[in-house]
Amino acid sequence: MNRQELRELIRGLVVVAVTPFDDDFELDLGAMARDTEFWIESGLVQGKAVLKVASVMGEITSMKEAEWPQVLKTVVQTAKGRIPVISSVHGKDTRRTIEDAKLAQDLGAVGLQIVPPFENLPTQDDIVRYYRAISDAIDIGVMIYHAHWMPHARIEIETFKRMADLEHVMAIKWNSPDDVPYESMRELVADFNVFDNSNQPGRCYRNGGQGFLDHLAPAYPKHELEILDLLEKGRFDEGQELWDKVALPTNEFITTVLADSGGAARLKKATMSIMGHPVGSMRPPSQPLNEEEMHRLRQLLTGIGWPVPAAA
Repeated sequence: MNRQELRELIRGLVVVAVTPFDDDFELDLGAMARDTEFWIESGLVQGKAVLKVASVMGEITSMKEAEWPQVLKTVVQTAKGRIPVISSVHGKDTRRTIEDAKLAQDLGAVGLQIVPPFENLPTQDDIVRYYRAISDAIDIGVMIYHAHWMPHARIEIETFKRMADLEHVMAIKWNSPDDVPYESMRELVADFNVFDNSNQPGRCYRNGGQGFLDHLAPAYPKHELEILDLLEKGRFDEGQELWDKVALPTNEFITTVLADSGGAARLKKATMSIMGHPVGSMRPPSQPLNEEEMHRLRQLLTGIGWPVPAAA
């Protein structure tokens, strides 16, 4: 696909899928297929959403090299083209990233989320060379993950501009450092699809963005599809208000429980369980929410008006 085709395909709500595990922390591919079907039936389809698997939220860092392709293959085969599926590559050098990218392409992914190779201590020139080599090696899209809080993963605005001619590098997962104005994304939206990754979807769309990373869409897709609809109609303040209604209290909640155990997917997995779509716990050392914490989260979700099923 060319750059414009990819920009038309990879846009809207980016739903970050968690990876289901059984009681022995082994992949539960049956649950992965079941959840994928649920998401699509709930309206997460091409033109509105993109499904991202095997990311940090999907516990890619705890997976064996043979596992993430199984997850991607299961989702692609279940989706059957009804929703674009992208995968992630994190912390690898150019050659290994290209190997993973080609494998993901062969398995049916239409795009990749790729963070700079921060373990290689890259310069800005290294980062451009890295993404150029990847773009030249594949036919699917690349969303740059600007994880500037990681050492050596910061990308300057001028560096992004230098990558505007890379045919398959067509999107940016946007989160601006403290010393870079959020609105500087306006300099990039003509050449890239920009997706908010900072709990500011309304601000992103107001500045010409084309999408946002989800908060809890896998547990209750309807909520964030409503936000997307408002943003695409130009009702930026209303969309942000609806986002904040859920994101602010649930983020405050998860902050209070991170002292007991860390893990990116703890809130999302717990919320999915409460909403009737259990996916198991994160792999150790992360721990599941305890009974008291699950009760508090259930009360919170009920209080904000979600259709929480009765507790088993």
